[in-house]
Amino acid sequence: MSQSQKLRGLLKSGIVAAPGAPDALAARLVQAAGFPALYMTGFGATASRLGRPDIGLLTQTEMTTHARDMARAVSIPIIADADTGYGGPANIERTMAEYAQAGVAAVHFEDQVSPKRCGQLAGVKVIPAEAAVRRLRCALGARPADGILVIGRTDALAAEGIDEAIRRANLYGEAGADLVFVDGIKTIAEVEAVARGVSGPKVVSIIDGNETVALTTAELEAMGFSVALYAVTALFAAAQAMRDALGILKRDGTPRAAAAGAMSYAEFTDLVDLPHFQRLDRDFG
Repeated sequence: MSQSQKLRGLLKSGIVAAPGAPDALAARLVQAAGFPALYMTGFGATASRLGRPDIGLLTQTEMTTHARDMARAVSIPIIADADTGYGGPANIERTMAEYAQAGVAAVHFEDQVSPKRCGQLAGVKVIPAEAAVRRLRCALGARPADGILVIGRTDALAAEGIDEAIRRANLYGEAGADLVFVDGIKTIAEVEAVARGVSGPKVVSIIDGNETVALTTAELEAMGFSVALYAVTALFAAAQAMRDALGILKRDGTPRAAAAGAMSYAEFTDLVDLPHFQRLDRDFG
């Protein structure tokens, strides 16, 4: 069974909670925690690979390579950020082929002006809705039957308001997108407006630090959402933990105090599946 088929099956049984993973190690942690799917966020990928903000710095090749590495590390479906498609129709067609070959289950394309930026940042600009529809149709036409799912994402909320974001999301659904996604949501009222106004399967992104974290996955499902993305939860927690540990090491000259709450060496080697490679050496080395 392909990863896209796995994801389609999950969507039939209820809301899919997909935490963001900035890299393959985080992807293994998401899987180990028991989540059914994960989100390869461009925000996390850019931070992990470059240590820089999500302002369109990663190329198509870098993003699809990152996706391929993550897909090799886990067996659960990956929902991947495909930014704006990285160019015109030919680039979009290649993006679909590369992500499919990488083994992801779904990709989302957004309607921002290139170079794009994180949907939570100020200054987002969007292309005309009709142009975005054509780009989505290109992506849909580039996939085989039952291929990777295509999510139509709009960033019009910050740029043009909630009514335009809802209008675009519905247009993208009518164009054939498997799911639609209004990004940039910061309030519960915006979540509720999207739930009421957008038809069909839809995605919501819950970002740590705004009031939407008060909503549980079960509440989001009751509102009609099919996928809940938690793009930065693991990333922010990991960054804070590393900063704390390094601060202790700098202050004390030893990691002893930091190690008290940290994962052990044995736990970490289990996480990265060292026993599998030890068995290979034992049996064939």
